Amino acid sequence: MAKEGSNGSSQTSTKPPPTPSPLRSAKFFQANMRILVTGGAGFIGSHLVDKLMENEKNEVIVADNYFTGSKVNLKKWIGHPRFELIRHDVTEPLLIEVDQIYHLACPASPIFYKYNPVKTIKTNVIGTLNMLGLAKRVGARILLTSTSEVYGDPLIHPQDESYWGNVNPIGVRSCYDEGKRVAETLMFDYHRQHGIEIRIARIFNTYGPRMNIDDGRVVSNFIAQAIRGESLTVQAPGTQTRSFCYVSDMVDGLIRLMEGDNTGPINIGNPGEFTMLELAETVKELINPGVEIIMVENTPDDPRQRKPDIKKAKELLGWEPKIKLKDGLPLMEDDFRTRLEVPRKN
Repeated sequence: MAKEGSNGSSQTSTKPPPTPSPLRSAKFFQANMRILVTGGAGFIGSHLVDKLMENEKNEVIVADNYFTGSKVNLKKWIGHPRFELIRHDVTEPLLIEVDQIYHLACPASPIFYKYNPVKTIKTNVIGTLNMLGLAKRVGARILLTSTSEVYGDPLIHPQDESYWGNVNPIGVRSCYDEGKRVAETLMFDYHRQHGIEIRIARIFNTYGPRMNIDDGRVVSNFIAQAIRGESLTVQAPGTQTRSFCYVSDMVDGLIRLMEGDNTGPINIGNPGEFTMLELAETVKELINPGVEIIMVENTPDDPRQRKPDIKKAKELLGWEPKIKLKDGLPLMEDDFRTRLEVPRKN
């Protein structure tokens, strides 16, 4: 029996989960926990790998096709005896033995998913099917990083896990929004039909070192622009809100969810809410007070409000974010300055 899902519905398994290799329970075999991270060369994935590798009982395998990720993010682990890196696209089956799967693989920025929307929806649907097939074969527990985008342009505020969302099914962002909604459906269907142990995290805007510099996400855009001395481009009207969670807090939430007893979905994000103009003013003040802030045209289906209700995360995981935006932004600035080769002025 699985615990009640966080959307209030009882999630009863019809079958017990399959047992992993008998070697795992052998008397003379000290088994490490073998953990697969899909998308592990990406921004959040690589920070998750760092945290998992700190535990000497973990062997970490990363599968990534480098569509948006980079080997550079994992350079400190390449060659480590407990670490393995596979160039692999999750839309193709993967046959390996693992105990846990963190399924993060998916383009998560509008620039990437609008560039190749078919690839994005394939990654969400076929990729999730393949990872669930792997979990079923080897008896692994699987965690899906879903997204606050499943709520669309929300009609309730803040968004809790029982909200079904307000999503345009045929818009330019639908490959991502609806792709993640289908991925959640697949997770619960495999859970109910095959007894797979599942965990679903709905992650909200996350920021920190190793974000792609020109990925179109607002925090990385503003910081890169401020460092380069360019105008900060705020999409009209500037009153739309987002909530920003520092990456170390996000990773902590994901690991707690994986290790806990609740299927989710559970919102993981920072409930501190900022308008885009407030964010631009904060970046300007912290990084480059001399830059201008200008208004540019918005993209279609841009949600007006985004703020997580994290009551479930607090109650069930004992988790809440610790790092405030004004403390996290300078840490990200250091990383961006190094990569852009623009040192601080004394």
